[in-house]
Amino acid sequence: MASRNVGLLVGRCLRFVPKQTQQWKYLSTAHSLNSKQLQTEVQDGVGIITFNQPNSPVNTLNKAMDAEMDEALTTIYQNPAVKSVVLASAKPGCFIAGADINMISDCKTAQETEQLSINGQKLLAMIEKSSKPTVAAIMGSCFGGGLEVALAAHYRIAVNNSKTNLGLPEVQLGLLPGAGGTQRLPKIVSVPNALDMALTGKYIKPVKAKKMGLIDATVEPLGPGLKPADVRTLEYLREVAITTAKGLADGTVKKQPRKRNMVDKITDMMLQYSQGRDYVFNKAKSTVMKATKGKYPAPLEIIKVIRTGIEKGPDVGYAAESKGFGELRMTNESKSLIGLFHGSTAAKKNKFGNPKNEYKTLSVLGAGLMGAGIVQVSIDKGYKVLMKDMNSAGLARGQDQIYKGLNTAVKKRKITSFERDRTMSNVDATLTYDGFKDCDMVIEAVFEDIKIKHAVIQEVEKHIPEHCIFASNTSALPITEIAKASKRPENVIGMHYFSPVDKMPLLEIIATDKTSAEAKAAAVAVGLKQGKTIIVVKDGPGFYTTRILAPTLAEAIRCLQEGVGPKSLDKITKDFGFPVGTATLIDEVGVDVAAHVAEDLGKAFGVRHAGADVGVLKDMVSAGLLGRKANKGCFVYTPGAKDRVENEEALKIFKQYSVAPKAENTPEHVAMRLVSRFTNEAVMCLQDGILANAADGDVGAVFGLGFPPFLGGPFRFVDHYGADKLVDLMHRNRDMYGDQFLPCQLLLDVAKSGDKFHK
Repeated sequence: MASRNVGLLVGRCLRFVPKQTQQWKYLSTAHSLNSKQLQTEVQDGVGIITFNQPNSPVNTLNKAMDAEMDEALTTIYQNPAVKSVVLASAKPGCFIAGADINMISDCKTAQETEQLSINGQKLLAMIEKSSKPTVAAIMGSCFGGGLEVALAAHYRIAVNNSKTNLGLPEVQLGLLPGAGGTQRLPKIVSVPNALDMALTGKYIKPVKAKKMGLIDATVEPLGPGLKPADVRTLEYLREVAITTAKGLADGTVKKQPRKRNMVDKITDMMLQYSQGRDYVFNKAKSTVMKATKGKYPAPLEIIKVIRTGIEKGPDVGYAAESKGFGELRMTNESKSLIGLFHGSTAAKKNKFGNPKNEYKTLSVLGAGLMGAGIVQVSIDKGYKVLMKDMNSAGLARGQDQIYKGLNTAVKKRKITSFERDRTMSNVDATLTYDGFKDCDMVIEAVFEDIKIKHAVIQEVEKHIPEHCIFASNTSALPITEIAKASKRPENVIGMHYFSPVDKMPLLEIIATDKTSAEAKAAAVAVGLKQGKTIIVVKDGPGFYTTRILAPTLAEAIRCLQEGVGPKSLDKITKDFGFPVGTATLIDEVGVDVAAHVAEDLGKAFGVRHAGADVGVLKDMVSAGLLGRKANKGCFVYTPGAKDRVENEEALKIFKQYSVAPKAENTPEHVAMRLVSRFTNEAVMCLQDGILANAADGDVGAVFGLGFPPFLGGPFRFVDHYGADKLVDLMHRNRDMYGDQFLPCQLLLDVAKSGDKFHK
């Protein structure tokens, strides 16, 4: 349903908040074991500290690592035989991925969190203030506290490959860099670049990092030999770092100052004067406020702390950083974002275990927007995919979409043209079922019609092996109904992708009572390999995401009937924190699709999905007002025009179905009408067993539907807002508008007990 179009809009989420786990994957929740976190050695006058956290694919900064690092640095720097130092990793894919989030989460007070920051600052000051040149040898992820370690070093070398990235993603957890990053980064790169990195959490590739002055040198990766390529490259990086460290110690290697262009020189000159600093930092603040509407305190605190260090010196700057770190950790926004981090981390694991069979070859039925998107995220992860459509024109459009997607990555230098062409070779476009006998999983992405779905599954089962899983990419049709046409219902499962598939992280997997454990394990395994964040839900009309969105859109239609204009409705919902206005969302979903789903789910759930007159949507469909795809819906879309105007035809229809407002439609009242119904339905899904837990509900709502990340999802929103307060509000609205506002029993129980969904 909505996922086919809303995803594109959700993907426009704020630059200052989580990019749907794009950088979260570089953070860690791994607790350390009671074993060595690092190794030290001295080689020809160079002290080498090698990070190597046991039983973990990444290195993280935790209390055990910090203690060992403190001891190792003290020993190395006090050793008279050591003239210089190298900081390296034993893991080819990771230098240091950042701080252990559990260590931060375990802090119960602002003071405790502040002390954590102070300890980190003291540890890294030992590196920065040492008279012995220290080189950071970076290969793989270098994020958060890991980059702060590298920033404290005197020289940084990075491998120039696709897996090496540098960044400060703390803002995505509602925090700021707490181990000196806000103070060192502006001195190493330009202040605008430092602000950009700290405010967005974006990662920087080695070539750009060198140009910015973030690193001093790059090392090109080696190919395979007697050892794998990544192992050889890591060894080579170590050799280069040792040679560089020796050169820095004896003076044969000189650190080159950052090259400054004319803009850098002008900016540096401006920053010497209060008026110039006002301009730079007020501009940054203005950009933040425009994007976040002040909903996220972390970016504003980052600006303040960086400015403090520039104006008042490092001692005051470091104190401001640690204080800000502690205060931010206690905000609801940070708690919400960290909660989402933990939820998304759990959603990247297969709770059903590894499937018994190997799933190497996939087939995708339908080469449209969704089908081609599913193919793209499969072939670029190494799957061989048969893409079948009914005609050559459809196949050509699908292939063109995939090629354009991969070519965009080439233009952005994320992959090479050779990698693009090699990836394209993994797809076999076909009009026949030849080759389906070797398929391990079929994913259908055909039109949302139960009769078509039945015809497809019956036809496909003639050509696939018995072990083959049949997955339906439906957004609302019950999988139980689809499976009725199958000879092997235990192999039928739902895999609900969100559009655009290559950008939206969520995959909603739907299991029926008959779905086998193997089918569940296989679907999750395939989704994880495709890079998706996964929630597994129980079958039912609308599943989870479509079901909770439907009553929200119904309430939006009701508001339009009451005279709230489309532009006003958009502003209210965007000001609340949604990435896209609700009237625009209706147009993006498609008015015809919204009408179809409203009728179907209205029949299934009755009064809870009532409130609006579905005749509004039907009349819009009859008038050809189908939304953006028809260039007219709630708004008129003129190709090439930036501004949209409200559609007079739609306004007439709203007026024909007008109802008198029951209360003054203030922005807060309208927003809470929509949000309370969204949240109530989410809680109802947990009550009905559609959801396994509240964390899955939060992950699905934020990463699939764009629920404001700073609120943490509908369940964490209830925890922070107060279940009793929400119930009182819904009872008042029920008295005014009807039983669609009746709180579900679970919400009533939580309100009465004072309990929370997240303990």
